[in-house]
Amino acid sequence: MGCAPSIHISDSRVVYHSSKESEESNSPHQTNTTMSQQQQGNSVPGLFIKSSNTSTYKVRTNSSKKDKRENSQSMEPDTQTSRSSLKAAVTDVQFGPMRLHQDQLQVLLVFAKEDNQSNGFCWACEKAGFRCNIARTPESALECFLDKQHEIIIIDHRHSRYFDAEALCRSIRTTKASENTVIIGVVRRHSDREESSILPLIAAGFTRRYVENSNIMACYNELIQLEFGEVRAQFKLRACNSIFTALEKSQEAIEITSEDHVIQYVNPAFETAMGYQIGELIGKELTEVPINEKKADFLDTINSCIKVGKEWQGMYYTKKKNGDSIQQNVKIIPVIGQGGKIRHYVSISRLCNDNNKAERICERVQAESQTDIQTCRHKDRRKGSLDVRSTTSRGSDGSSQRRHSSMARIHSMTIEAPITKVINIINAAQESSPMPVAEALDRVLEILRTTELYSPQLGTKDEDPHTSDLVGGLMTDGLRRLSGNEYILSAKQTHQVPGSLISPISLNDIPPRIAQAMENEEYWDFDIFELEAATHKRPLVYLGLKMFARFGICEFLNCSESTLRSWLQVIEANYHSSNSYHNSTHSADVLHATAYFLSKERVKQTLDPIDEVAALIAATVHDVDHPGRTNSFLCNAGSELAILYNDTAVLESHHAALAFQLTTRDDKCNIFKNMERNEYRTLRQAIIDMVLATEMTKHFEHVNKFVNSINKPLAALEENGSNNGDGDSVKNVLTSPENRILIKRMLIKCADISNPCRPLEQCIEWAGRISEEYFAQTDEEKRQSLPVVMPVFDRNTCSIPKSQISFIDYFITDMFDAWDAFADLPNLMQHLDNNFKYWKGLDDKKLRSLRPPPE
Repeated sequence: MGCAPSIHISDSRVVYHSSKESEESNSPHQTNTTMSQQQQGNSVPGLFIKSSNTSTYKVRTNSSKKDKRENSQSMEPDTQTSRSSLKAAVTDVQFGPMRLHQDQLQVLLVFAKEDNQSNGFCWACEKAGFRCNIARTPESALECFLDKQHEIIIIDHRHSRYFDAEALCRSIRTTKASENTVIIGVVRRHSDREESSILPLIAAGFTRRYVENSNIMACYNELIQLEFGEVRAQFKLRACNSIFTALEKSQEAIEITSEDHVIQYVNPAFETAMGYQIGELIGKELTEVPINEKKADFLDTINSCIKVGKEWQGMYYTKKKNGDSIQQNVKIIPVIGQGGKIRHYVSISRLCNDNNKAERICERVQAESQTDIQTCRHKDRRKGSLDVRSTTSRGSDGSSQRRHSSMARIHSMTIEAPITKVINIINAAQESSPMPVAEALDRVLEILRTTELYSPQLGTKDEDPHTSDLVGGLMTDGLRRLSGNEYILSAKQTHQVPGSLISPISLNDIPPRIAQAMENEEYWDFDIFELEAATHKRPLVYLGLKMFARFGICEFLNCSESTLRSWLQVIEANYHSSNSYHNSTHSADVLHATAYFLSKERVKQTLDPIDEVAALIAATVHDVDHPGRTNSFLCNAGSELAILYNDTAVLESHHAALAFQLTTRDDKCNIFKNMERNEYRTLRQAIIDMVLATEMTKHFEHVNKFVNSINKPLAALEENGSNNGDGDSVKNVLTSPENRILIKRMLIKCADISNPCRPLEQCIEWAGRISEEYFAQTDEEKRQSLPVVMPVFDRNTCSIPKSQISFIDYFITDMFDAWDAFADLPNLMQHLDNNFKYWKGLDDKKLRSLRPPPE
């Protein structure tokens, strides 16, 4: 088999560097075009070449022109043949946030003689669209490599009598250009003896070996595997040089440590700032290098943040090698690596500006134009604080000065968030404070700069796995892990109302059993499960008709009772009766609790009619089309809804959106069709806000805002004797637009998770239903090999009393204490106390079931 494809060759730009021996092979496809003659003494020094008459190696430092001609004949590719068969010459490669461009790969084949194996690789190069050069001697191989710097070199290791392949590989590896080159050794196939070790090849510098196989597809597969394996990896490593250059030239001090806090890298700016040489730091644990003066509790604060994968930023005092103490603004970023674990920590620090310098900058900035200030309002919004000292500087000294000037302008802007003003006040106080006070203020700033100001910090999972699992399942959006098992839940698949449900019912012709089940619906002890049984699991339509009539909803919306009835039927049809908990019975229960809260005197004083309408509608639709799985599950499973809503408030966004889609798509059930436009927009916004408030990730934010904006001001007014029932101060607290929003959010949140405040039998039933739904989710997560969001909810091991105790302790008690203080709900608080004692009694007896065993 000749080398026809390599000569048909100009398509793949193959160049033959052939020896005299190859000329004598009389291949019909070769030409005698020669390379230009070269001067003597140009051969590469130090190259080992095998002598023709000895078995030892000698250093060839000179060669004649004749030798050059014999060992470097070439076939040039510059013909007019079309290159359309080649693939694109440039490939885009994504390397983290970097987008790299990889040129057409170049392959150097080093074979002393043309044979089937070399021809196979020639054909394979053309098929893969790679540029190919062939060298017949070690000298021409090294010369060609230094000229073109190939990504792949394939060396014939089968015939030691022509040249020493390992010596050639070592020679290539001594060059700087070979640092990211993949070198393959072609070895003989030995079928009749033991496999030889690859270690000598590795020691010589080979990347891997290729057992001879001249089949074109085998050669092609080898090249493709190299392209997407070792070559791609080396290409990315080569790109790291640019990153290290940036690190080396950065004016910020950068330190990289392992997950065990062993120092792996520091840049020159770090050496300059701290007075250490790199050799004194690399390989040392942070505890061995007395760099910082941080107190133990401060270290614990930092570690508690970074060890859970969160970025920490703040200021602290560090000690240089000479003992001087300096204040630095430091940012520590955990780097997630193999297995999703933290593999490195990157610390970026900058010396804080002294106070006088900051003042001079601010004075200089105030003289600049208002136009410049307006321009800067759109810069650097990534951090909650725009403090000059918290902003990193980059680039040259001039660039750094401009950066500080820009940040000072932003710092002096009149438009600021309240948290920014707080941080600025603390920063100003810190400048003139003694060190203990400054360090205490540092800790205050750390807390203020977090995004979870209202979330209490849990201990370790070992302390209370039930609480940790509940928090993880209800207050996070999953692990964001891609999965091959996608959970399909389409937002477009809505349920039509079955014909059997469209019977012309109204309040006047409700069946007696159902009417009897709704007799005491105004009271808290109303039994929703009795109504569920009477309506054959369709309590929402009947209870909705009665509740909405009591509050005059049809009159407010200017819609007929038949329209309301059709709307309730459509909404109830889109609740999943197969869910043990999130079904229309839960919706009816939340509607009942909402109506009960709306009837409380202080709530009636606070809310307007449009607020009451919004609350009742929001309660009705707040879980429509709920799949019986948590947000975390949907995010982990890569569901359509999680993708649609960007893994954020997935279900709550879906409930709100679908509710309006179902309502407005058909005039027969469009309860909003007769509303004035602006009033509809106000109502719609209020409904959406309340439905989104049921999302548990914002639980503590809503509760704490309610306590601080409503409970505490009202309590202060009562203590001062200003609360005479209709005083202006109390009225201002209750009826301000911002506080009305907080009250509506708190109302629907309490209604949504009021099960622990129901009479004991209802509380037990709801606990069983929610536990079964969580059990089913855990079962499905295991079947689909998804992350198990709440491991304690395993139906074989779960303690339901423990889960209820944790839920009450963590979510319910504080929230209902605050709501009771506002709305006066002694009966609910008594039920809550009784139910907690019930679950505690079961847990004390080590029981895991809903009820104690029969006597």
